[in-house]
Amino acid sequence: MTKADLVESVYERLGGFSKREAAEIVELVFETLKETLANGEKVKISGFGNFVVRGKKSRMGRNPQTDEPIEISARRVLTFKPSQVLKHTLNPPA
Repeated sequence: MTKADLVESVYERLGGFSKREAAEIVELVFETLKETLANGEKVKISGFGNFVVRGKKSRMGRNPQTDEPIEISARRVLTFKPSQVLKHTLNPPA
């Protein structure tokens, strides 16, 4: 699913909004998520899951082509943990 698909879905399901307004709503949601995560805050969406930014320390790795050791720099990574509701939706109990 692409952002355009999300806009189309919002437009069809909510009615009363133009496609441009639906696109603005979707864009606003994504901008809010990006800003919140960039500030290092956790995003919890009930019934969907949690987005968390974690810090990773620098570490030694190796270049797989040359076997030369290289330092992998410290960075922040985004992790997602799905909620139990989403897990059950994807894998319904038998």
